[in-house]
Amino acid sequence: PQVILLLQPPQVLELQASFGLASEDTKKEVRQSQDLKKSGISRKNDIDLKEIVFVIQSQSNSFHAKRAEQLKKSILKQAADLTQELPSVLLLHQLAKQEGAWTILPLLPHFSVTYSRNSSWIFFCEEETRMQIPKLLETLRRYDSSKEWFLGKALHDEESTIIHHYAFSENPTVFKYPDFAAGWALSIPLVNKLTKRLKSESLKSDFTIDLKHEIALYIWDKGGGPPLTPVPEFCTNGVDSSCATTFHSFLPLCRQPVKKKDIFVAVKTCKKFHGDRIFFLTFLGHCGKTFAILERFLNRSQDKTAWLVIVDDDTLISISRLQHLLSCYDSSEPVFLGERYGYGLGTGGYSYVTGGGGMVFSREAIRRLLASKCRCYSNDAPDDMVLGMCFSGLGIPVTHSPLFHQARPVDYPKDYLSHQVPISFHKHWNIDPVKVYFTWLAPSEEDKAGQETQKGFREEL
Repeated sequence: PQVILLLQPPQVLELQASFGLASEDTKKEVRQSQDLKKSGISRKNDIDLKEIVFVIQSQSNSFHAKRAEQLKKSILKQAADLTQELPSVLLLHQLAKQEGAWTILPLLPHFSVTYSRNSSWIFFCEEETRMQIPKLLETLRRYDSSKEWFLGKALHDEESTIIHHYAFSENPTVFKYPDFAAGWALSIPLVNKLTKRLKSESLKSDFTIDLKHEIALYIWDKGGGPPLTPVPEFCTNGVDSSCATTFHSFLPLCRQPVKKKDIFVAVKTCKKFHGDRIFFLTFLGHCGKTFAILERFLNRSQDKTAWLVIVDDDTLISISRLQHLLSCYDSSEPVFLGERYGYGLGTGGYSYVTGGGGMVFSREAIRRLLASKCRCYSNDAPDDMVLGMCFSGLGIPVTHSPLFHQARPVDYPKDYLSHQVPISFHKHWNIDPVKVYFTWLAPSEEDKAGQETQKGFREEL
């Protein structure tokens, strides 16, 4: 790839708190559903699917929307084998056009009004979550749905971390939050309670950084609400036969990997790191240099260069994995890809791709951006937030990938990273960046083996 090196200043927030689907997949899941039905899980045992509302945390990008639709079909296919009354299966990106719908909480009043009379649970899952519907129903039946329940696979921090504002610094392991990949559930009484709270007081947080942690904090409400109840049947590894859910974990590959010549890489730096990180310097402000990169890419790179990637000089990234991931996206569409954050989403703000983990742009996205009048309000403005604001105004949504990471591996739970094939990490602070690269990002035999398992996935798409 082509490389251009530029400058960037550091930025940190601190806060403390305390605490008192594939066709083959469908066939497999249906076989499992039929086996469970034969063993006694059937209509006569009060399985009532219509009392569960499934919400797939989908995205509007064509690749992600298609994956979500496939999961929806899988759920309904399994449900058809068990009951005549099918459950509601909702795609998150279709529920509301508001910018912050992906943060879930703004949609709770809609769920309360629409489903509280005839439903017992709202079950959330990601587009690659896989589930055995009879086993899921059996699991939920253990909990009294007339009470307030917050269910999920529990994650916890192993040390206090910047992405959670150093919360629970005295004992980070004490606070549990859900791994969205395994699915998570709210009982309707809890949804109704949260709805009343949302109507009486607006969401206070300016930034949305790690949604799963922030939702758990909001629900817990400093002891005023329920903590997360860990559910062992909500899984991500799929090894245990008792699992009601698992996670389809792989690096997406939809066609041949994107060629390196079709990726233009720009690395931002600043003067104090000129000696030990890179050896090139320019004199532009933080946001100004990013727009200079965008202009150079559009006007001076070859027309066939489909993708632009902007990273920091302390970003660790696997280009080979990025080549695989980008095979699932269409560069003729306006794609703005990376780890999604939010600013002021409770009060009409916008989503943005956080810069440290890497920002990926299709040529079409850049063309539309530069054709608009949206620019930096100052050269030193935070470029990732300005870009988010611009793309939001253009109606181009952020496409989120959890494979990009704004922080170091030690800042994430081991269980969370265990079902990922990460593409990037960020920051060299208190780590050996070379060791981190070879541990987490360097091409491996596992990557090659994983490519063999993706043949069915490519055929499906």
